[in-house]
Amino acid sequence: MMQLICISKLLKNNPLNPLQKKSMTTEIIIAALLIGLAAGMLSGLVGVGGGIILVPALVFFMGYTQHQAQGTSLAVLTLPAGILAAITYYYKCKADGTPIDLKVVGLISSSFFIGAFLGGKLAIVIDQNLMKKIFVVILFYSGFKIMGWDSAFFKWIKSIF
Repeated sequence: MMQLICISKLLKNNPLNPLQKKSMTTEIIIAALLIGLAAGMLSGLVGVGGGIILVPALVFFMGYTQHQAQGTSLAVLTLPAGILAAITYYYKCKADGTPIDLKVVGLISSSFFIGAFLGGKLAIVIDQNLMKKIFVVILFYSGFKIMGWDSAFFKWIKSIF
């Protein structure tokens, strides 16, 4: 952990950091490709990548601000980044007799489009430290919910009172 913190500090004070130097160096290209590969693999594997992988990686390893990392993540998602994984899941689910409901995909996509616009408008006026806190709370909540720890936590709280 300490090594990662040191790497992060080096990158933030490093003239190779893309935020401090306009040209794309070999180091920046390699870091971006590795971050993209990891995010893409996790996206295809478990359906996550943008906010959970890209944003922290861009902040931690490339010295991006919270706003820059979130904007970059959204820009990556606008490209057909997940199309191959989505097609793979579609055909697998179809073969299993449980196809992905494309009507639901359409509904979610259209409302996601509007929600992303509104969220982006809101995000740019929120202080970066508050943005980091909101981001972390959402990640922790998601993790607790997925692991089923939320119900165990509430049972523990009820047992105290």
